[in-house]
Amino acid sequence: MPKTASRSSSTATSITASPHPHRLHSRIGVGAAGGFYPAPGRYDLFLSQSCPRSLRISLTLDLLGLRDTVATTVLASPGESPAAYASLRRAYEATVHHFDGPLTVPALRDRWSGRIVSNHTPDILSSLAGPLSGDGEGRSCTLRPPHLAADIDALCEVLDRDVAPTARPSARRSALNLLDRRLSRHPFALGESLTAADVDLWVALVHLDRSETLCAFPRLSAYVQRLGGLPAFRGAVGAVPDAA
Repeated sequence: MPKTASRSSSTATSITASPHPHRLHSRIGVGAAGGFYPAPGRYDLFLSQSCPRSLRISLTLDLLGLRDTVATTVLASPGESPAAYASLRRAYEATVHHFDGPLTVPALRDRWSGRIVSNHTPDILSSLAGPLSGDGEGRSCTLRPPHLAADIDALCEVLDRDVAPTARPSARRSALNLLDRRLSRHPFALGESLTAADVDLWVALVHLDRSETLCAFPRLSAYVQRLGGLPAFRGAVGAVPDAA
């Protein structure tokens, strides 16, 4: 596969990871699976520092071994590199007629057409773990084994609802207590092997105030440190977020 170099630069204007009217839901695939054909080097990603969604995608790229075939542009502080902002805006304008909304990341771009494929994180993760990693070509994605897919989705829903920084403290403590007990039986979120559930859990935990929240949950604290020592987690975009 041809290699594409990763780029780290900044945007000349503000970007957002929040939902907005221009939500784009295309997926990579053929036929009914999606409108963009999977091809090495065809796609790249716009990510943002200190963004949990971007961190999930960055980790997934490394764990699936896609870092050399899917380039990334990391949008950091405003004003340092207007070229990165201009490139992202051109992609939105090529995708949405008379686009005048906020520039939302993460965003997966088709480099051949210049259009945004998706700015919806679950769709992007599905494309990475599916067509771009070779799923469907006689092998399944090790991060999302079929027999654990429902459990991965269920855990992600709990994290988004009860472990997010905006969750009610009582709900967060209850969820963290349950997760802490689960790690007494297995080294990873869903058993003996690392899966996409661990990406979701680790990202959710590192975006909490560890000094005040995780100190009461020794297994979760040890889990964050243990996974944080792995190369993919240690080198991922935003692995040490500002909020931690």
